[in-house]
Amino acid sequence: MQWNLLTQGKVKRFYALKIPDFSSKSLRTIFEKHISKTAQVTTDEWKGYKPIKDFDITQIPSNNGKNFPTLHKIIHQVKSWIRGIYSWVSEFNIDRYLAEYSFRINRSQNKDTIFNSLIKRMLEREPIFQPLLICH
Repeated sequence: MQWNLLTQGKVKRFYALKIPDFSSKSLRTIFEKHISKTAQVTTDEWKGYKPIKDFDITQIPSNNGKNFPTLHKIIHQVKSWIRGIYSWVSEFNIDRYLAEYSFRINRSQNKDTIFNSLIKRMLEREPIFQPLLICH
């Protein structure tokens, strides 16, 4: 899983993929797909991150998850969402489920969508009444 945090510890962007194992080769997939080479990445001390030298990775102890509370919250939310939406989860489709969850989270966090911008602009303007809209 990969996520960007705002300063308040809230998730800004989220991505997840199914990987076959926890090797650096498998972990590299999400780095190359979603993380900029200039990003500062903080991970736990899992040895699979050590060979990934071309990213700015800082490794800190997990402390039984206490140093990564947001990560554990997201994992819990993903599991709850999958259990609540789907009655059966296909291993073949797991990346599709994760992509859908990522899409939903990322869109719910980004309030600069076209629809929200339209509503905001409408609220900032003076009202226009029907007689002004009708051409005679």
